[in-house]
Amino acid sequence: MVKIFIVVFLIAIVAALGAGLVFLVRDTGDTRRTVQALTWRISLSLLLIALLVIGYLTGIVQPHNLGQ
Repeated sequence: MVKIFIVVFLIAIVAALGAGLVFLVRDTGDTRRTVQALTWRISLSLLLIALLVIGYLTGIVQPHNLGQ
């Protein structure tokens, strides 16, 4: 369930990035929608990082021992 949640967040981040690109190309001179889309992307990214850290600290997310 946690993996699905992370994938959904990543898809939302990529969608916000794509929307920012579309608004950047289409809206010449008016950057409000571009800034708003990129603000959403940054907010979603920070929220995902915070949730991953909280999940790690509570034991919900377990790291792999790939280096050993």
